[in-house]
Amino acid sequence: MLSNFENSSIFTPEQVLENRGRVAIFIDGSNLFYAALQLGIEIDYTKLLCRLTAGSRLLRSFFYTGVDRTNDKQQGFLLWMRRNGYRVIAKDLVQLPDGSKKANLDVEIAVDMMALVDSYDTAVLVSGDGDLAYAVNAVSYRGARVEVVSLRSMTSDSLINVSDRYIDLEGIKEDIQKIPRSGYTYRPLTALGLMDQPPDDGTGTNIIETSDT
Repeated sequence: MLSNFENSSIFTPEQVLENRGRVAIFIDGSNLFYAALQLGIEIDYTKLLCRLTAGSRLLRSFFYTGVDRTNDKQQGFLLWMRRNGYRVIAKDLVQLPDGSKKANLDVEIAVDMMALVDSYDTAVLVSGDGDLAYAVNAVSYRGARVEVVSLRSMTSDSLINVSDRYIDLEGIKEDIQKIPRSGYTYRPLTALGLMDQPPDDGTGTNIIETSDT
């Protein structure tokens, strides 16, 4: 009898994975920025939102990032994000003794994931930061599924282990990258030139980010 049930299952494994219900997206801007540099692509944020939603009902898409209030180009990019489907959560960059700047938004991501857990069925976390593993596990115990999307070489095993599904950015880069302008060849910037010449964010403006390493 069990064999007959298995042979007449209602859903295939693929359909079970795609039965995502209402989706909430949480994007670690710094992690995604450096993943794109590693892949040698520029992110098309409209394509990214469509790919992550994948036809499911979207609750909200959050984009967490450190900001330099004096950088007009970055402010322009964040304004574009707010007007094109993203809820931007920004935090001022703090300069460290070595001269670098960073802003850690792990707490903000974790709090928002927990605060909204009763409003979504699937959380899509775009980050490889292992510090978020505890929050992902807590959300799972509240009944929500969690998909982690990040570059494998920048992703903690602990985060993958507590997720319900892992998607490597390498595998979907063709779906989310900006198509280069005719006659233009994209060249990844070196770390040395990053602060002087930030890459195009795909909207005609530029963004500076720092890594939470």
